Amino acid sequence: MSFIVSNCFCKVVRTLSRSNYTSAISLKNLHPKSSLKITTPTPEQLLVDNKVFTGYIPVEELDITYSTSSGPGGQNVNKVNTKVDLRFKVESAQWLKEEVRQKLIDINQNKLTKEGYLVIRSEKTRSQQLNLADAIERLRSLIWKAAEPEPKPSEESIEKIRRRLEKANRTRLIEKKMKSLTKSNRQAPTVF
Repeated sequence: MSFIVSNCFCKVVRTLSRSNYTSAISLKNLHPKSSLKITTPTPEQLLVDNKVFTGYIPVEELDITYSTSSGPGGQNVNKVNTKVDLRFKVESAQWLKEEVRQKLIDINQNKLTKEGYLVIRSEKTRSQQLNLADAIERLRSLIWKAAEPEPKPSEESIEKIRRRLEKANRTRLIEKKMKSLTKSNRQAPTVF
């Protein structure tokens, strides 16, 4: 009896596997025009428009070292090198624009070494790869911050700043005059 049931079950599975049924939420139905092929872009494809930063950081430009992490973690801390020290020589990054490099140096002066390396350390997790991904993401966000253009002030904000400066100058001069009067009143009267 069990042989008959299992034999029928196999026939049902075979007929189901040969059917052309696709779910309503399959990738082909959700994205009909996409090729669904996973490809990795080359660095030349990412560095377009004369060195505009696209988020791609060449790994060859980074000096990555691993060491044992501090803090709790038992024997895992003593055995596995999970802490990541990522060093990035800003001045030699020819894949960035000169303005972005200079702004990156200006913004992160406290994080630069004497040799010009930008040092980023990560020991958030107990995984080496997650710490590396965190360090690279922090470097990427620093570069994005340096790459975004400075906002131009509007006419209204320029007028507000001008008014504040005028008011500050008026109050400073009034306080100076009051202090002068106070000091002159302290002096003994002079007779001619």
